[in-house]
Amino acid sequence: MPLLGLLPRRAWAALLSQLLRPPCASCTGAVRCQSQVAEAVLTSQLKAHQEKPNFIIKIPKGTRDLSPQHMVVREKILDLVISCFKRHGAKGMDTPAFELKETLTEKYGEDSGLMYDLKDQGGELLSLRYDLTYPSSLTDLCEVPFARYLAMNKVKKMKRYHVGKVWRRESPSIVQGRYREFCQCDFDIAGQFDPMIPDAECLKIMCEILSGLQLGDFLIKVNDRRIVDGMFAACGVPESKFRAICSSIDKLDKMAWKDVRHEMVAKKGLAPEVADRIGDYVQCHGGVSLVEQMFQDPRLSQNKQALEGLEDLKLLFEYLNLFGIAEKTKGEKVRTTETQVFVATPQKNFLQERLKLITELWDAGIKAEMLYKNNPKLLTQLHYCESTGIPLVVIIGEQELKEGIIKIRSVASREEVSGSSRNRRDELFLPFPDFVRNMHLLAEKLSSWLIVVEMNKHPLQMTTAACEYWLCGQKKDK
Repeated sequence: MPLLGLLPRRAWAALLSQLLRPPCASCTGAVRCQSQVAEAVLTSQLKAHQEKPNFIIKIPKGTRDLSPQHMVVREKILDLVISCFKRHGAKGMDTPAFELKETLTEKYGEDSGLMYDLKDQGGELLSLRYDLTYPSSLTDLCEVPFARYLAMNKVKKMKRYHVGKVWRRESPSIVQGRYREFCQCDFDIAGQFDPMIPDAECLKIMCEILSGLQLGDFLIKVNDRRIVDGMFAACGVPESKFRAICSSIDKLDKMAWKDVRHEMVAKKGLAPEVADRIGDYVQCHGGVSLVEQMFQDPRLSQNKQALEGLEDLKLLFEYLNLFGIAEKTKGEKVRTTETQVFVATPQKNFLQERLKLITELWDAGIKAEMLYKNNPKLLTQLHYCESTGIPLVVIIGEQELKEGIIKIRSVASREEVSGSSRNRRDELFLPFPDFVRNMHLLAEKLSSWLIVVEMNKHPLQMTTAACEYWLCGQKKDK
Protein backbone atom coordinates (compact mmCIF):
# COMPACT_ATOMS: atom_id res chain seq x y z
CA MET A 1 0.00 0.00 0.00
CA PRO A 2 1.53 3.42 -0.94
CA LEU A 3 2.31 5.97 1.76
CA LEU A 4 -0.07 8.90 2.14
CA GLY A 5 2.70 11.37 1.42
CA LEU A 6 3.23 9.84 -2.01
CA LEU A 7 -0.44 10.22 -3.13
CA PRO A 8 -0.92 12.61 -6.07
CA ARG A 9 -2.37 16.05 -5.26
CA ARG A 10 -5.62 15.26 -7.14
CA ALA A 11 -6.10 12.09 -5.06
CA TRP A 12 -5.54 14.05 -1.84
CA ALA A 13 -8.23 16.53 -2.86
CA ALA A 14 -10.73 13.77 -3.64
CA LEU A 15 -10.05 12.06 -0.32
CA LEU A 16 -10.43 15.26 1.72
CA SER A 17 -13.70 16.10 -0.07
CA GLN A 18 -15.07 12.71 0.92
CA LEU A 19 -13.95 13.08 4.54
CA LEU A 20 -15.44 16.57 4.86
CA ARG A 21 -18.91 15.44 3.63
CA PRO A 22 -21.69 14.84 6.24
CA PRO A 23 -21.87 11.23 7.38
CA CYS A 24 -25.24 10.63 5.73
CA ALA A 25 -24.04 11.93 2.40
CA SER A 26 -20.94 9.77 2.62
CA CYS A 27 -23.06 6.70 3.36
CA THR A 28 -25.43 7.50 0.51
CA GLY A 29 -22.53 7.80 -1.87
CA ALA A 30 -21.11 4.51 -0.63
CA VAL A 31 -24.43 2.74 -1.06
CA ARG A 32 -24.85 4.23 -4.52
CA CYS A 33 -21.36 3.15 -5.42
CA GLN A 34 -21.93 -0.40 -4.15
CA SER A 35 -25.26 -0.56 -5.96
CA GLN A 36 -23.64 0.50 -9.20
CA VAL A 37 -20.91 -2.08 -8.75
CA ALA A 38 -23.45 -4.84 -8.01
CA GLU A 39 -25.52 -3.81 -11.01
CA ALA A 40 -22.46 -3.85 -13.21
CA VAL A 41 -21.44 -7.31 -11.97
CA LEU A 42 -24.97 -8.69 -12.47
CA THR A 43 -25.18 -7.16 -15.94
CA SER A 44 -21.87 -8.70 -16.93
CA GLN A 45 -22.94 -12.12 -15.59
CA LEU A 46 -26.29 -12.00 -17.37
CA LYS A 47 -24.61 -10.84 -20.56
CA ALA A 48 -22.28 -13.82 -20.39
CA HIS A 49 -25.21 -16.20 -19.88
CA GLN A 50 -27.32 -14.54 -22.54
CA GLU A 51 -24.61 -15.22 -25.04
CA LYS A 52 -25.37 -18.93 -24.51
CA PRO A 53 -28.09 -20.28 -26.79
CA ASN A 54 -31.65 -20.73 -25.35
CA PHE A 55 -30.79 -19.11 -22.01
CA ILE A 56 -33.90 -18.27 -19.93
CA ILE A 57 -33.94 -16.44 -16.62
CA LYS A 58 -36.10 -18.54 -14.29
CA ILE A 59 -36.38 -19.98 -10.77
CA PRO A 60 -35.55 -23.62 -9.95
CA LYS A 61 -38.20 -26.21 -10.75
CA GLY A 62 -40.72 -26.72 -7.97
CA THR A 63 -40.12 -23.36 -6.28
CA ARG A 64 -41.83 -19.97 -6.49
CA ASP A 65 -41.39 -16.31 -5.68
CA LEU A 66 -43.90 -14.68 -3.38
CA SER A 67 -44.83 -11.14 -4.37
CA PRO A 68 -45.61 -8.51 -1.73
CA GLN A 69 -49.32 -9.16 -2.36
CA HIS A 70 -48.83 -12.89 -1.76
CA MET A 71 -46.82 -12.19 1.39
CA VAL A 72 -49.67 -10.15 2.84
CA VAL A 73 -51.99 -13.15 2.39
CA ARG A 74 -49.41 -15.58 3.80
CA GLU A 75 -48.76 -13.45 6.86
CA LYS A 76 -52.48 -13.17 7.61
CA ILE A 77 -52.84 -16.93 7.33
CA LEU A 78 -49.84 -17.59 9.57
CA ASP A 79 -51.10 -15.06 12.13
CA LEU A 80 -54.38 -16.95 12.35
CA VAL A 81 -52.64 -20.32 12.59
CA ILE A 82 -50.11 -19.27 15.20
CA SER A 83 -52.73 -17.48 17.31
CA CYS A 84 -54.73 -20.73 17.40
CA PHE A 85 -51.64 -22.69 18.48
CA LYS A 86 -50.98 -20.17 21.27
CA ARG A 87 -54.62 -20.24 22.35
CA HIS A 88 -54.17 -23.93 23.07
CA GLY A 89 -51.04 -23.33 25.13
CA ALA A 90 -48.34 -24.31 22.63
CA LYS A 91 -44.78 -23.00 22.73
CA GLY A 92 -42.94 -21.90 19.61
CA MET A 93 -39.61 -23.44 18.60
CA ASP A 94 -37.30 -23.79 15.61
CA THR A 95 -34.71 -26.29 14.41
CA PRO A 96 -31.95 -26.16 11.77
CA ALA A 97 -32.93 -26.37 8.12
CA PHE A 98 -30.61 -29.35 7.75
CA GLU A 99 -29.97 -32.40 9.91
CA LEU A 100 -27.44 -35.22 9.95
CA LYS A 101 -28.27 -37.45 7.02
CA GLU A 102 -28.15 -40.65 9.06
CA THR A 103 -30.76 -39.23 11.44
CA LEU A 104 -33.18 -38.51 8.61
CA THR A 105 -32.64 -41.64 6.52
CA GLU A 106 -33.17 -43.88 9.55
CA LYS A 107 -36.68 -42.50 10.05
CA TYR A 108 -37.87 -41.74 6.54
CA GLY A 109 -37.20 -45.18 5.06
CA GLU A 110 -37.83 -45.39 1.34
CA ASP A 111 -38.80 -41.71 1.24
CA SER A 112 -35.17 -40.86 2.04
CA GLY A 113 -34.64 -40.80 -1.72
CA LEU A 114 -36.69 -37.60 -1.78
CA MET A 115 -34.26 -35.70 0.47
CA TYR A 116 -31.83 -33.06 -0.72
CA ASP A 117 -28.29 -34.04 0.31
CA LEU A 118 -25.66 -31.39 1.00
CA LYS A 119 -22.02 -31.74 0.01
CA ASP A 120 -19.65 -32.65 2.82
CA GLN A 121 -18.13 -29.29 3.79
CA GLY A 122 -17.20 -29.87 7.40
CA GLY A 123 -16.82 -33.58 8.01
CA GLU A 124 -20.56 -34.28 8.36
CA LEU A 125 -23.03 -35.75 5.87
CA LEU A 126 -26.10 -33.51 5.92
CA SER A 127 -29.54 -33.30 4.29
CA LEU A 128 -32.18 -30.60 4.17
CA ARG A 129 -35.11 -31.43 6.42
CA TYR A 130 -37.86 -33.31 4.63
CA ASP A 131 -40.51 -32.50 7.22
CA LEU A 132 -41.09 -30.69 10.49
CA THR A 133 -43.29 -33.60 11.40
CA TYR A 134 -43.57 -36.81 9.44
CA PRO A 135 -47.20 -37.17 8.38
CA SER A 136 -46.64 -39.96 5.88
CA SER A 137 -49.42 -41.41 8.00
CA LEU A 138 -48.76 -45.10 7.78
CA THR A 139 -45.06 -45.55 7.16
CA ASP A 140 -43.51 -44.13 10.33
CA LEU A 141 -45.21 -41.57 12.51
CA CYS A 142 -42.20 -39.74 13.85
CA GLU A 143 -41.25 -36.06 13.99
CA VAL A 144 -37.55 -36.27 13.19
CA PRO A 145 -36.35 -32.73 14.06
CA PHE A 146 -38.72 -32.56 17.03
CA ALA A 147 -37.86 -36.07 18.25
CA ARG A 148 -34.16 -35.27 18.02
CA TYR A 149 -34.72 -32.07 20.03
CA LEU A 150 -36.60 -33.92 22.77
CA ALA A 151 -33.94 -36.63 23.02
CA MET A 152 -31.02 -34.17 23.09
CA ASN A 153 -32.61 -31.98 25.75
CA LYS A 154 -34.18 -34.84 27.76
CA VAL A 155 -37.64 -33.27 27.49
CA LYS A 156 -40.44 -35.70 28.36
CA LYS A 157 -43.51 -33.53 27.85
CA MET A 158 -44.01 -30.61 25.51
CA LYS A 159 -46.77 -28.92 23.54
CA ARG A 160 -45.13 -27.00 20.75
CA TYR A 161 -45.69 -25.47 17.32
CA HIS A 162 -43.15 -25.03 14.55
CA VAL A 163 -43.55 -23.03 11.34
CA GLY A 164 -40.83 -23.26 8.70
CA LYS A 165 -39.78 -24.36 5.24
CA VAL A 166 -39.07 -27.94 4.20
CA TRP A 167 -37.65 -29.42 1.00
CA ARG A 168 -38.50 -32.56 -0.99
CA ARG A 169 -36.73 -33.74 -4.11
CA GLU A 170 -39.81 -35.07 -5.86
CA SER A 171 -41.55 -34.38 -9.13
CA PRO A 172 -43.47 -31.15 -8.52
CA SER A 173 -47.04 -30.55 -9.62
CA ILE A 174 -47.96 -26.88 -9.47
CA VAL A 175 -51.57 -27.64 -10.45
CA GLN A 176 -51.92 -29.93 -7.41
CA GLY A 177 -50.01 -27.51 -5.18
CA ARG A 178 -47.03 -29.84 -4.74
CA TYR A 179 -43.71 -27.95 -4.58
CA ARG A 180 -40.15 -28.93 -3.79
CA GLU A 181 -39.91 -26.09 -1.27
CA PHE A 182 -42.88 -25.19 0.87
CA CYS A 183 -43.92 -24.00 4.32
CA GLN A 184 -45.28 -26.30 7.02
CA CYS A 185 -47.19 -25.43 10.17
CA ASP A 186 -46.71 -28.19 12.73
CA PHE A 187 -48.35 -28.76 16.11
CA ASP A 188 -47.44 -31.63 18.44
CA ILE A 189 -48.17 -32.78 21.97
CA ALA A 190 -45.31 -34.99 23.16
CA GLY A 191 -45.50 -37.16 26.24
CA GLN A 192 -47.57 -39.94 27.80
CA PHE A 193 -51.21 -39.10 28.56
CA ASP A 194 -54.56 -40.82 28.91
CA PRO A 195 -55.69 -42.18 25.53
CA MET A 196 -57.11 -39.94 22.84
CA ILE A 197 -57.38 -36.70 24.86
CA PRO A 198 -54.42 -34.96 23.14
CA ASP A 199 -55.46 -36.49 19.81
CA ALA A 200 -58.92 -34.97 20.12
CA GLU A 201 -57.43 -31.55 20.89
CA CYS A 202 -55.21 -31.74 17.80
CA LEU A 203 -58.30 -32.40 15.67
CA LYS A 204 -60.08 -29.53 17.41
CA ILE A 205 -57.20 -27.22 16.48
CA MET A 206 -57.36 -28.34 12.85
CA CYS A 207 -61.07 -27.57 12.74
CA GLU A 208 -60.58 -24.15 14.30
CA ILE A 209 -57.90 -23.21 11.78
CA LEU A 210 -59.70 -24.51 8.69
CA SER A 211 -62.96 -22.90 9.81
CA GLY A 212 -61.16 -19.64 10.54
CA LEU A 213 -59.66 -19.58 7.06
CA GLN A 214 -63.17 -19.93 5.60
CA LEU A 215 -62.10 -22.47 3.01
CA GLY A 216 -65.54 -24.06 2.78
CA ASP A 217 -66.47 -27.62 3.74
CA PHE A 218 -63.62 -29.91 4.72
CA LEU A 219 -63.12 -33.49 5.87
CA ILE A 220 -60.45 -34.73 8.30
CA LYS A 221 -59.19 -38.29 7.91
CA VAL A 222 -57.95 -40.26 10.92
CA ASN A 223 -56.31 -43.65 11.26
CA ASP A 224 -54.67 -45.83 13.88
CA ARG A 225 -51.46 -47.74 13.28
CA ARG A 226 -52.73 -50.72 15.30
CA ILE A 227 -55.80 -51.06 13.10
CA VAL A 228 -53.64 -50.94 9.98
CA ASP A 229 -51.23 -53.58 11.28
CA GLY A 230 -54.14 -55.72 12.48
CA MET A 231 -55.78 -55.39 9.08
CA PHE A 232 -52.57 -56.49 7.34
CA ALA A 233 -52.21 -59.47 9.66
CA ALA A 234 -55.84 -60.47 9.15
CA CYS A 235 -55.48 -60.20 5.37
CA GLY A 236 -52.35 -62.37 5.33
CA VAL A 237 -49.62 -59.79 4.67
CA PRO A 238 -46.21 -61.09 5.82
CA GLU A 239 -44.94 -59.00 8.72
CA SER A 240 -41.74 -58.27 6.81
CA LYS A 241 -43.81 -56.46 4.17
CA PHE A 242 -45.91 -54.34 6.54
CA ARG A 243 -44.00 -51.09 6.04
CA ALA A 244 -43.61 -51.54 2.29
CA ILE A 245 -47.34 -52.16 1.85
CA CYS A 246 -48.10 -49.21 4.15
CA SER A 247 -46.13 -46.99 1.82
CA SER A 248 -48.26 -48.14 -1.11
CA ILE A 249 -51.55 -47.67 0.77
CA ASP A 250 -50.48 -44.13 1.64
CA LYS A 251 -50.66 -43.27 -2.08
CA LEU A 252 -54.42 -43.78 -2.29
CA ASP A 253 -54.94 -40.01 -2.09
CA LYS A 254 -52.94 -39.65 -5.30
CA MET A 255 -53.59 -42.93 -7.15
CA ALA A 256 -56.58 -45.11 -7.95
CA TRP A 257 -56.95 -48.38 -6.06
CA LYS A 258 -56.17 -50.47 -9.16
CA ASP A 259 -52.81 -48.68 -9.51
CA VAL A 260 -51.99 -49.12 -5.82
CA ARG A 261 -52.93 -52.80 -6.08
CA HIS A 262 -50.69 -53.21 -9.13
CA GLU A 263 -47.77 -51.69 -7.22
CA MET A 264 -48.29 -54.01 -4.24
CA VAL A 265 -48.54 -57.12 -6.41
CA ALA A 266 -46.13 -56.42 -9.29
CA LYS A 267 -43.47 -54.39 -7.51
CA LYS A 268 -43.65 -55.53 -3.90
CA GLY A 269 -44.50 -59.20 -4.37
CA LEU A 270 -47.81 -59.33 -2.52
CA ALA A 271 -50.18 -62.18 -3.38
CA PRO A 272 -53.14 -60.97 -5.48
CA GLU A 273 -55.74 -62.49 -3.16
CA VAL A 274 -54.14 -60.73 -0.18
CA ALA A 275 -54.23 -57.42 -2.06
CA ASP A 276 -57.93 -57.96 -2.78
CA ARG A 277 -58.63 -58.52 0.92
CA ILE A 278 -56.82 -55.26 1.72
CA GLY A 279 -58.93 -53.52 -0.92
CA ASP A 280 -62.10 -54.46 0.95
CA TYR A 281 -60.86 -52.40 3.90
CA VAL A 282 -58.90 -49.46 2.51
CA GLN A 283 -61.72 -48.32 0.26
CA CYS A 284 -64.02 -47.82 3.25
CA HIS A 285 -65.17 -44.34 4.22
CA GLY A 286 -67.02 -43.37 7.37
CA GLY A 287 -66.89 -42.04 10.89
CA VAL A 288 -67.93 -43.69 14.12
CA SER A 289 -70.34 -45.87 12.14
CA LEU A 290 -67.39 -47.40 10.32
CA VAL A 291 -65.67 -48.08 13.65
CA GLU A 292 -68.77 -49.92 14.88
CA GLN A 293 -68.87 -51.86 11.64
CA MET A 294 -65.24 -52.91 12.00
CA PHE A 295 -65.99 -54.32 15.46
CA GLN A 296 -68.31 -56.80 13.75
CA ASP A 297 -65.81 -57.76 11.06
CA PRO A 298 -64.96 -61.47 11.42
CA ARG A 299 -61.29 -60.94 10.61
CA LEU A 300 -60.49 -57.79 12.60
CA SER A 301 -62.51 -58.92 15.62
CA GLN A 302 -60.02 -61.78 16.06
CA ASN A 303 -56.98 -59.48 16.12
CA LYS A 304 -56.12 -58.08 19.54
CA GLN A 305 -54.08 -55.19 18.16
CA ALA A 306 -56.85 -54.08 15.82
CA LEU A 307 -59.45 -54.25 18.59
CA GLU A 308 -57.30 -52.00 20.81
CA GLY A 309 -57.07 -49.47 18.00
CA LEU A 310 -60.81 -49.61 17.38
CA GLU A 311 -61.55 -49.08 21.07
CA ASP A 312 -59.38 -45.97 21.09
CA LEU A 313 -60.95 -44.62 17.90
CA LYS A 314 -64.38 -45.10 19.44
CA LEU A 315 -63.19 -43.16 22.48
CA LEU A 316 -61.77 -40.47 20.20
CA PHE A 317 -65.15 -39.92 18.58
CA GLU A 318 -66.75 -39.53 22.01
CA TYR A 319 -64.33 -36.68 22.75
CA LEU A 320 -64.89 -35.19 19.29
CA ASN A 321 -68.62 -35.13 20.00
CA LEU A 322 -67.93 -33.15 23.17
CA PHE A 323 -65.77 -30.75 21.16
CA GLY A 324 -68.58 -30.46 18.63
CA ILE A 325 -66.47 -31.53 15.65
CA ALA A 326 -67.38 -35.20 15.13
CA GLU A 327 -69.19 -34.36 11.90
CA LYS A 328 -65.90 -33.12 10.42
CA THR A 329 -64.39 -36.60 10.70
CA LYS A 330 -67.09 -38.50 8.87
CA GLY A 331 -66.51 -39.69 5.33
CA GLU A 332 -69.62 -38.13 3.88
CA LYS A 333 -69.62 -37.59 0.12
CA VAL A 334 -71.76 -35.78 -2.38
CA ARG A 335 -74.22 -38.28 -3.84
CA THR A 336 -74.06 -38.83 -7.59
CA THR A 337 -77.05 -41.23 -7.75
CA GLU A 338 -80.58 -41.23 -6.35
CA THR A 339 -80.61 -44.86 -5.26
CA GLN A 340 -82.99 -45.37 -2.32
CA VAL A 341 -82.43 -49.02 -1.41
CA PHE A 342 -79.59 -51.49 -1.81
CA VAL A 343 -80.33 -55.23 -1.92
CA ALA A 344 -77.69 -57.23 -0.04
CA THR A 345 -77.08 -60.71 1.31
CA PRO A 346 -74.60 -62.17 3.80
CA GLN A 347 -74.71 -65.65 2.27
CA LYS A 348 -73.35 -67.31 -0.84
CA ASN A 349 -75.54 -68.61 -3.67
CA PHE A 350 -78.28 -66.03 -3.07
CA LEU A 351 -78.13 -64.30 -6.44
CA GLN A 352 -81.59 -65.55 -7.49
CA GLU A 353 -83.22 -64.28 -4.29
CA ARG A 354 -81.56 -60.89 -4.70
CA LEU A 355 -82.72 -60.65 -8.31
CA LYS A 356 -86.31 -61.48 -7.33
CA LEU A 357 -86.32 -58.90 -4.54
CA ILE A 358 -84.76 -56.11 -6.57
CA THR A 359 -87.21 -56.81 -9.41
CA GLU A 360 -90.08 -56.31 -6.97
CA LEU A 361 -88.58 -52.97 -5.93
CA TRP A 362 -88.00 -51.83 -9.51
CA ASP A 363 -91.50 -52.82 -10.56
CA ALA A 364 -92.83 -50.69 -7.72
CA GLY A 365 -90.88 -47.69 -9.01
CA ILE A 366 -88.28 -47.75 -6.24
CA LYS A 367 -84.69 -46.86 -7.12
CA ALA A 368 -82.60 -49.86 -6.09
CA GLU A 369 -79.14 -51.33 -6.70
CA MET A 370 -77.16 -54.50 -6.04
CA LEU A 371 -73.59 -55.66 -6.72
CA TYR A 372 -72.98 -57.58 -9.92
CA LYS A 373 -71.31 -60.52 -8.20
CA ASN A 374 -72.55 -64.01 -7.46
CA ASN A 375 -71.18 -64.09 -3.91
CA PRO A 376 -70.29 -60.58 -2.71
CA LYS A 377 -69.09 -60.13 0.87
CA LEU A 378 -71.54 -58.36 3.15
CA LEU A 379 -68.85 -55.94 4.32
CA THR A 380 -68.12 -54.99 0.71
CA GLN A 381 -71.82 -54.38 0.05
CA LEU A 382 -72.19 -52.18 3.14
CA HIS A 383 -69.05 -50.24 2.26
CA TYR A 384 -70.50 -49.56 -1.17
CA CYS A 385 -73.64 -48.12 0.42
CA GLU A 386 -71.63 -45.86 2.69
CA SER A 387 -69.34 -44.62 -0.08
CA THR A 388 -72.26 -43.87 -2.43
CA GLY A 389 -74.66 -42.52 0.20
CA ILE A 390 -77.43 -45.10 -0.25
CA PRO A 391 -79.66 -44.62 2.83
CA LEU A 392 -81.18 -48.10 3.26
CA VAL A 393 -80.11 -51.71 2.83
CA VAL A 394 -82.56 -54.58 2.39
CA ILE A 395 -80.87 -57.76 3.62
CA ILE A 396 -82.04 -61.24 2.72
CA GLY A 397 -80.30 -64.42 3.83
CA GLU A 398 -80.97 -67.99 4.88
CA GLN A 399 -82.58 -67.02 8.18
CA GLU A 400 -84.74 -64.33 6.59
CA LEU A 401 -85.81 -66.67 3.80
CA LYS A 402 -86.70 -69.37 6.33
CA GLU A 403 -88.81 -66.98 8.42
CA GLY A 404 -90.35 -65.27 5.42
CA ILE A 405 -89.04 -61.80 6.35
CA ILE A 406 -86.46 -59.28 5.23
CA LYS A 407 -84.17 -56.99 7.24
CA ILE A 408 -83.98 -53.25 6.74
CA ARG A 409 -80.72 -51.60 7.76
CA SER A 410 -80.21 -47.87 8.11
CA VAL A 411 -76.78 -47.10 6.64
CA ALA A 412 -76.40 -43.84 8.56
CA SER A 413 -77.49 -44.96 12.02
CA ARG A 414 -76.35 -48.61 11.71
CA GLU A 415 -79.69 -49.71 13.19
CA GLU A 416 -81.05 -52.98 11.88
CA VAL A 417 -84.61 -54.21 12.34
CA SER A 418 -86.42 -57.28 11.07
CA GLY A 419 -89.80 -58.06 9.65
CA SER A 420 -92.56 -59.70 11.63
CA SER A 421 -92.01 -63.08 13.29
CA ARG A 422 -95.55 -63.95 12.18
CA ASN A 423 -94.14 -65.06 8.82
CA ARG A 424 -95.36 -61.90 7.10
CA ARG A 425 -93.03 -60.75 4.43
CA ASP A 426 -95.10 -57.61 3.83
CA GLU A 427 -94.22 -56.01 7.18
CA LEU A 428 -91.26 -53.74 7.93
CA PHE A 429 -89.75 -52.49 11.18
CA LEU A 430 -87.73 -49.28 11.01
CA PRO A 431 -86.60 -46.58 13.45
CA PHE A 432 -88.93 -43.59 13.28
CA PRO A 433 -86.49 -40.90 11.94
CA ASP A 434 -85.29 -43.11 9.10
CA PHE A 435 -88.85 -43.88 8.13
CA VAL A 436 -89.64 -40.18 7.88
CA ARG A 437 -86.63 -39.48 5.68
CA ASN A 438 -86.71 -42.47 3.38
CA MET A 439 -89.47 -45.02 3.77
CA HIS A 440 -92.49 -42.91 2.82
CA LEU A 441 -91.54 -43.59 -0.80
CA LEU A 442 -91.73 -47.31 -0.16
CA ALA A 443 -95.06 -46.87 1.57
CA GLU A 444 -96.45 -44.95 -1.39
CA LYS A 445 -95.36 -47.58 -3.92
CA LEU A 446 -95.87 -50.86 -2.09
CA SER A 447 -99.52 -50.61 -1.13
CA SER A 448 -99.70 -54.18 0.19
CA TRP A 449 -97.05 -53.70 2.84
CA LEU A 450 -97.83 -53.02 6.47
CA ILE A 451 -95.36 -50.46 7.81
CA VAL A 452 -94.30 -50.79 11.44
CA VAL A 453 -92.59 -47.64 12.69
CA GLU A 454 -90.62 -47.41 15.92
CA MET A 455 -91.56 -44.18 17.68
CA ASN A 456 -89.93 -43.62 21.05
CA LYS A 457 -89.35 -47.39 21.21
CA HIS A 458 -93.09 -48.08 20.99
CA PRO A 459 -94.07 -49.74 17.69
CA LEU A 460 -96.77 -47.89 15.79
CA GLN A 461 -98.49 -49.98 13.12
CA MET A 462 -99.89 -48.15 10.14
CA THR A 463 -101.26 -49.27 6.82
CA THR A 464 -100.13 -47.53 3.68
CA ALA A 465 -103.19 -45.31 3.64
CA ALA A 466 -102.63 -44.28 7.25
CA CYS A 467 -98.99 -43.50 6.40
CA GLU A 468 -100.05 -41.15 3.64
CA TYR A 469 -102.40 -39.29 6.01
CA TRP A 470 -99.74 -39.12 8.68
CA LEU A 471 -97.02 -37.91 6.32
CA CYS A 472 -99.28 -35.05 5.26
CA GLY A 473 -99.59 -33.98 8.89
CA GLN A 474 -103.07 -35.42 9.39
CA LYS A 475 -103.95 -37.66 12.33
CA LYS A 476 -105.73 -40.95 12.12
CA ASP A 477 -106.19 -43.26 15.08
CA LYS A 478 -105.40 -46.88 14.60
